[in-house]
Amino acid sequence: MGINKKIKVILCGGGTGGHIFPMLSIADEIKKQNNKSEILFVGSKDRMEMKIVPKYNYPIKGLWISGIKRSSFLLNVIFIGIPFILKNISLPFKILHSLIKSLFILIQYGPDIVIGFGGYSSGPFLLVASLLGYKTAIQEQNSFPGYTNRILSKKVNVIFVAFENLEKYFKNNQVFNLGNPIRNSIQLNNKSGYNHFGLERNKKTILVVGGSLGAKSINESILTNLFLIRESSFQLIWQTGSTYYNVIQSKKLESNTIKILPFIDRMDLAYSVADVIISRAGAIAISELCVVGKPLILVPSPNVVDDHQTKNAQDVLTKNACLVVNDYKAKDILLKEVINLLNDNNKLMLISSNLKELAKPNASKNIVNELYNLL
Repeated sequence: MGINKKIKVILCGGGTGGHIFPMLSIADEIKKQNNKSEILFVGSKDRMEMKIVPKYNYPIKGLWISGIKRSSFLLNVIFIGIPFILKNISLPFKILHSLIKSLFILIQYGPDIVIGFGGYSSGPFLLVASLLGYKTAIQEQNSFPGYTNRILSKKVNVIFVAFENLEKYFKNNQVFNLGNPIRNSIQLNNKSGYNHFGLERNKKTILVVGGSLGAKSINESILTNLFLIRESSFQLIWQTGSTYYNVIQSKKLESNTIKILPFIDRMDLAYSVADVIISRAGAIAISELCVVGKPLILVPSPNVVDDHQTKNAQDVLTKNACLVVNDYKAKDILLKEVINLLNDNNKLMLISSNLKELAKPNASKNIVNELYNLL
């Protein structure tokens, strides 16, 4: 089958930007190679993909599905697991409903291939697709695969990963380490970046990104130690996230060297001027930051299933391509680590060089090429 062959594809998954944007990147690449190809998204009907995907002019269908809601260990002991049961009483019905709806979508659409990207909808939909004999694939973003993908791996045809040594979890599969699909708009332009943010060209810049909602520990560490920035020769772009912006903005902390934003819509310009970047350790964020290649400090979120972010960060750390600050230590040491790093030019260059070695900017194109080979 040639690269320009028209195909019908279903991309399933969602729940977070880390699942949704890789799906969109693959969809865009398929359309780029053949704009007559048909693409359908399948997500969870009450999750963010139902609002985001239509903005990119792709159709999406929603399944009635959610994850397991866990109760505290103490409550389960006292009430013999009753809180857990009550929280999840509708889950079996949701699973059954999703399996049946998946069956109808697949029969009606008749895809050439189904690709799962993680998220609640990915599990039941990929399971039904594999049982019906459709070609199936998984795109695993993290350095440690989630439970659902480990189970589904026994059913699918091929698995795409972004970190090394994942073959041990997928022993019976064809595994391609092609990287994570990322946005195509990362083109660094320092001149425009300094003008855009109103920054000085002769000062080193710290960029803080904790996600669109924000990261509490990172924000607290900046807020508590902001005097270190004021007393230094450095400047700061601080994306607080929408959850924390109003409270932080009310403290009137902005100055010529401190720029505070709820969300950075021109991340390419922010990357351009950054000399050090502070970030959470989501798989897609890391893949993007490898392409950017700026010195990096990761603060993994502890509030992630399977502790994916800590595992992702440790994987990069073993390559000497970042520094890692544990979440619970961030308030005390994060900004001190940043300033020490900015004063060590040799370390800055080493981390940047090693990070660029991990970059896979053509992940979307390479994954789509392999999809065609599979078909």
